[in-house]
Amino acid sequence: MKLVLVQPRLAFDVKSDNPGLIDRLLEPLAGTLEPDDIVLLPEHYDLRPSRSDYEASVSALARRLGCHVVGGSHHEDRGDHKLNAGVVADGGGRLIAAYEKVRPYAEERSRVSAGSQRGEISIGGSRVLVLVCADFWFSDLFQRTALLPDLVLVPAHSVTRKPTPDYSRSLWKHLAIARAYEFGVYVGISDWQHTPVSFGLPASGVGGFADPTQLEPEAFFQPIGGALRSYELDFAALEAFRSDRLKRGFFWRSPPRG
Repeated sequence: MKLVLVQPRLAFDVKSDNPGLIDRLLEPLAGTLEPDDIVLLPEHYDLRPSRSDYEASVSALARRLGCHVVGGSHHEDRGDHKLNAGVVADGGGRLIAAYEKVRPYAEERSRVSAGSQRGEISIGGSRVLVLVCADFWFSDLFQRTALLPDLVLVPAHSVTRKPTPDYSRSLWKHLAIARAYEFGVYVGISDWQHTPVSFGLPASGVGGFADPTQLEPEAFFQPIGGALRSYELDFAALEAFRSDRLKRGFFWRSPPRG
């Protein structure tokens, strides 16, 4: 299975064509991906008010690429409130899952309400958990899953109050490594590219891939380093890592729950 992470230079402007920019970024991959491959989009990249437009664009992108697309997130109207919620489409363009941000962050709480639907889905026989941005920082959301995931995907729109993105990037990097090592999972993060201003605060560009099976410390977290990067997922290596951790008494395997 291949995981494609993106970190495009997006604009926080409802008039911007962020979906079109992402389509153009990913267009060269059309015809190169398998049905069980996964593309992860960033949090709240689609600023259009229409939920149907958002879902249609995720579906169309998945169909063009011929793989699963985890569609970042969109602010969805739910009666008298909004939720920060996303959808997953398979290679045929069919919407097969939905998820919500459970714990909105800081000022975001004035614009969206807390959701409740976690993104738990099986793709290619592997268990995938989607946690939207700040939700990744709450370990209890891992522990509430019915089954231990193999792959954790984090659509993010990180921001920082610091003069450079280095502080946030370091925190996210070390958290991703810790989560990957503690829970025995691969972690993929797609984010907005570092920009001067993002709704009042700069985006940090924290995207990358945490791999607990690596032996070289420099490879524990592999940043995207640009607008797009692909990673190969070796689930046999991940299972070997888990078995070794279990033998040493360092790995807690979550039992199934109803």
